[in-house]
Amino acid sequence: MVDGLAAGRGWQRCRAGLSALGDASRRRWLALVIPALLAAQPAAAQIGSDRYSSFVMDSRTGQQLGGANPDAPRYPASLTKMMTLYMLFDAMREGRITMDSRIYITEEASSRSPSKLGVPPGMTIPVEVAIYALTMKSANDVAVAVGEALGGSEERFAQMMTMRARQLGMTNTTFRNASGLPDWDQTTTARDMAALGRRLFFDFPERWHYFGNATIRAGNYAFRNHNHMLSDYEGVDGVKTGFINASGFNNVISAQRGGQRVFVSVFGGSSWMERDRHAALLLDDGFSRLGVAPSPRMAPEAPVAVARTPLIFARARAATIEAPRAAIRQVSLRVVRPVASAAARGRSAAAAARAELRPLTAPVAARNTAGRTRRVVEQGDGGRVIRVIAPVRRQGAARKQR
Repeated sequence: MVDGLAAGRGWQRCRAGLSALGDASRRRWLALVIPALLAAQPAAAQIGSDRYSSFVMDSRTGQQLGGANPDAPRYPASLTKMMTLYMLFDAMREGRITMDSRIYITEEASSRSPSKLGVPPGMTIPVEVAIYALTMKSANDVAVAVGEALGGSEERFAQMMTMRARQLGMTNTTFRNASGLPDWDQTTTARDMAALGRRLFFDFPERWHYFGNATIRAGNYAFRNHNHMLSDYEGVDGVKTGFINASGFNNVISAQRGGQRVFVSVFGGSSWMERDRHAALLLDDGFSRLGVAPSPRMAPEAPVAVARTPLIFARARAATIEAPRAAIRQVSLRVVRPVASAAARGRSAAAAARAELRPLTAPVAARNTAGRTRRVVEQGDGGRVIRVIAPVRRQGAARKQR
């Protein structure tokens, strides 16, 4: 937690900077800053609002270096895909899937809203393309396809994800889908997401490079990473960004410098730029606590950042998710096809057998209502917000997206 001592140090450095200015410059600075501070009010979706939370972690020890509201429930958005990737990497290590395997894109997977790779249903993609589609493009259709390949159905896979998260110590995280598209029962915390990023780094070092590419070409696909901090902050080499309306702009960032590595998670940004700038501020603070100097490229903004940090954390109140459920745009799941049809589509017998397993927990009654219509969903994840509406025309008819 950024505590009172850190706030005091920040104010002392700020006051020292002011004392170095002339009287006229100091008066002009105060005339600009004080009215803005007095007028500042928490907004619905910005750093310091009731949707804000953060966590700063020392990679070596897993100990907290800073943050605010680290255990308050938040919606993970596409940070969910870090867990989908963890499950995929785990299956590869156990030999249940290999780099030579191919991921089958079902109609269910293809029906998910953007961001998506857009592979037609019935086609397959190499595992490596699937990995890059998740780490860089944050493709929802690929996330569902991976979940179906490993769990037989996305719902079953989400149960497997939750169980594995508990084993990893993520006691405040529940998954309901593989992509992070809106679901009011899918919640996490800033602490849990930072811990997941750290586990990806330590548990799968041979796969870590998949998170560190700004651009890359894999097969017939060219990918550009949504994580702009890979090029904007010295030492960043992972890990993931996310956005849905209910959460604001989120990220988990890993950076190494001066022999130290810091993980940061941020929830509740009003834009990806605000989110990234705040994550950079937290990284600087984390590195400074480990004895590493701030990045040179961040130096010009340091006086302003130091002055604002105590105010941001003072305004960030511990909050729970109390928004009306009607305000959260839910992704309704379609009825899973009979298992027999899986073999006809060429999927493995093992996948079909997994689909027959009984659920680990009782299904949530509110999730699959009579209409089973897909409602408005949103997924920006570092780019523009995309809205998709896909009503059901008739029973069994294909759903049209626009």
